[in-house]
Amino acid sequence: MSTTEEERTAAEPRVDPLGRHGLPLKVSRLRTKLSQKAKQEPKFRFYTLYDRIYRLDVLQAAWSLVRKPRSAPGVDGVRFADIEDSEDGVLGFLQELAEQLRSKRYRPRPVKRVHIPKPDGRTRPLGIPTVRDRVVQMAALLILEPIFEADFRDSSYGFRPGRSAHDALDAIRGGLQRGKREVYDADLQGYFDTIPHGKLLAALRYRISDRSVLKLIRMWLETPIEETDEEGRSSRHRPAAGTPQGGVISPLLANIYLHWFEVLFHRSDGPACWAKAELVRYADDFVVLAKYQGERLRAWIERTLEGRFDLTINRVKTKVVRLNESDGLDFLGFTLRYERSVLPGSQHYLHVGPSRSSMQRVRQKLRELTAGAHCYKPASRVVAEVNRLLDGWSNYFGYGHPRRAFAAVNYHALTRLSIHLRRRSQRGSRPPAGRTLYGHLYHHLRLRMLHGRR
Repeated sequence: MSTTEEERTAAEPRVDPLGRHGLPLKVSRLRTKLSQKAKQEPKFRFYTLYDRIYRLDVLQAAWSLVRKPRSAPGVDGVRFADIEDSEDGVLGFLQELAEQLRSKRYRPRPVKRVHIPKPDGRTRPLGIPTVRDRVVQMAALLILEPIFEADFRDSSYGFRPGRSAHDALDAIRGGLQRGKREVYDADLQGYFDTIPHGKLLAALRYRISDRSVLKLIRMWLETPIEETDEEGRSSRHRPAAGTPQGGVISPLLANIYLHWFEVLFHRSDGPACWAKAELVRYADDFVVLAKYQGERLRAWIERTLEGRFDLTINRVKTKVVRLNESDGLDFLGFTLRYERSVLPGSQHYLHVGPSRSSMQRVRQKLRELTAGAHCYKPASRVVAEVNRLLDGWSNYFGYGHPRRAFAAVNYHALTRLSIHLRRRSQRGSRPPAGRTLYGHLYHHLRLRMLHGRR
């Protein structure tokens, strides 16, 4: 093979063995080697990783993965487009970043904190690192992920390549089919903001002995957080615990910490053995399924999380659910409940569909897209925005038995669009003669409706 062909093959994007798409061949091969080494030697501690993080091809892959043109800038106000339009371009930016890392001059900049509204009226803090820090965090993630993925257990599904929320729901359905219908539904209070730095770094040291990598992660954990109040005044504080939500590396660090809870759970003296319990975890949301939720099982979960891991269980939201016709489990936006089939002579079945709060949220979003502020937008633009919402919603909630929910969302979408069209002018809007409103929206404005399976 010629040199040119080798270079082209090395740069050719392909599917990573761990499930990431579009990585260059050399980066994918590096991750594969790290994964194989971690699997073959479960107690091996990696001591030369830092120089892999600032490899130019790794930084280029990291740039491609984090690049989102419309994403908000960090505290320096720099966007991806600003770097692309600069005199040195992306390559110059990455070469300078590689040199800063190599010479140990790299220092993360403060994280801009914003507050995202939650459905219950509260807000969720979200940290926005600078573009520069996002790239370095992704480069570190590409190197560290295959090592820890070799250790993670099958009971973990959140923020892992090749795994999804639907896989977690499949695992719950499997446990229920095995007769484990009593479920401890846990809620950790402010998990990402309360992870103890010392214990998290100890969990990292189980696999990583490279001091430069550990120092890099410690710097990210201790990076000041900048907040701006309603009057525009900025303030900074250094977090004593936690890994800010919004950071590229945060989901991996959160998984590494709770991985050890799963290890204890499945140990010979853990609930998986003496209670025959099953754990299904998606990031900080997890459930424990068993045939009987006794005091010993509940006490073990709470004592381990609050004692050994220094986390806080939200007692208001944490509960034991006994699945039947009247009691259902809400998990990852879905409700799982046993219902009686409408078919004559048939038995109960496990119905899985969007939860009540998920239905309320999509109705609210449809209302916002068709409310007063959007009144003067062209109808085709409003329909396009509604279509984007319905496409994303159906891709996620098409799992299980969505037919009734889809019918309700379709009806609400048509109702909201009908109201929107009729108030756009004094005369209002009516479909052409001989055509229904749905027919007009579908054929002329291309509205897409949801279609459930059952």
